[in-house]
Amino acid sequence: MELAYPVLDFLLTFRARPMAQEKNAILAQKAAALTASSTRSRGISPRWLAAAAVVPLLGVVAAFGIAPSTSTDSVVLQRVLQDVPLVIPAVEESTAEYFREERIQRGDTLGSLLARLQIDDEQAAQYLRSARHVRSLYQLVPGRTVRAVTTDEGELVTLRYLNGDGTELLVQRRGGDFFAREQPLVTEQQYLMSSGEVHTSLFAATDAAGLSDSVAVQLADIFSSEVDFHRDLRPGDRFAVVFEAMYSNGEFVRTGRIVAAEFVNAGRAYRAVYFQDAQGHGGYYTPDGRNLRKSFLRSPLEFSRVSSGFSLSRFHPVLQRWRAHKGVDYAASGGTRVKATADGYVQFAGYQGGYGKLIVLRHMNGYSTAYGHLSNFAKGLRVGQHVSQSDVIGYVGSTGLATGPHLH
Repeated sequence: MELAYPVLDFLLTFRARPMAQEKNAILAQKAAALTASSTRSRGISPRWLAAAAVVPLLGVVAAFGIAPSTSTDSVVLQRVLQDVPLVIPAVEESTAEYFREERIQRGDTLGSLLARLQIDDEQAAQYLRSARHVRSLYQLVPGRTVRAVTTDEGELVTLRYLNGDGTELLVQRRGGDFFAREQPLVTEQQYLMSSGEVHTSLFAATDAAGLSDSVAVQLADIFSSEVDFHRDLRPGDRFAVVFEAMYSNGEFVRTGRIVAAEFVNAGRAYRAVYFQDAQGHGGYYTPDGRNLRKSFLRSPLEFSRVSSGFSLSRFHPVLQRWRAHKGVDYAASGGTRVKATADGYVQFAGYQGGYGKLIVLRHMNGYSTAYGHLSNFAKGLRVGQHVSQSDVIGYVGSTGLATGPHLH
């Protein structure tokens, strides 16, 4: 039984063995403990118990004793060399795109504009110079913006330009060809405020304030029943407006409707606010709710200068004699639109002596208005037709006894 003690020493160092060996040792210890507990009750000596518990492990000890000294002389070593191809990813062509923007300057040509956009693409330049659908680029308007997308080599991908009619010219490269089309603009609305003072004319005042001509036209229309902008303007008159402004991609496109305005004429202030009802009918009202639309406009023209006022004695430039001049002459360019000053019916439309082409409108309460020296009538105008205030009824001309284009 002396052989059991070296085996017990082996079991004490068994935790340094691999997990599989430790598991067998723990199972052996548990079996020995169970056997010892059982034999005590039967009067069996613990020494004999230890020897009995070790006997099943002797095979394990013998097996682990052989493994480290196993002979490897019979193992044949063979060196294997294998060529592994080196896979190099293909270098793709650059697809980087650059967004460029330039504002058109006075004196710019298409070539100078493309150079500032860093477009080095002879095919694109040739297309833009010859294509029928890009003719709006032939008349570059200073201040407008041209946007382009190019490759890193300067080839044109897309080009955008805002036309004056509220559309956008889009030029695109598809494959090796270019295509162009005009498309509606996607706009956003903002509200702007501006003011100015009249020194010579309303147009000059709005120009000085950086406003478009449409603002001047709208101002005259809004207050046309209060102020005759051909005769009543005075140096020092002032205006202030709040108006809609349409933008596309941050670029100003056009001026919209005036929503509020004030005009001070000869020290008297006139104010207007735009209001639209639930049915979509809109108009301008004073702040206290009074409709600014009156029975008669103060002027039948949008803008012109007064060349001759009302007089009972005026030297006629054609007849070369003094005679009554029962009307007001508005000098204006031929073709300027003439508006009906009030609601009414067409009483006469034709040629009448020295008045040339003449229109007479019959209004309520027995009033009538006449418009002479016209170059033409509005399309479809006929006797008996109803017209509304501000409807275009004809165009300025010089028919009859007239030395130049004007409206009598």
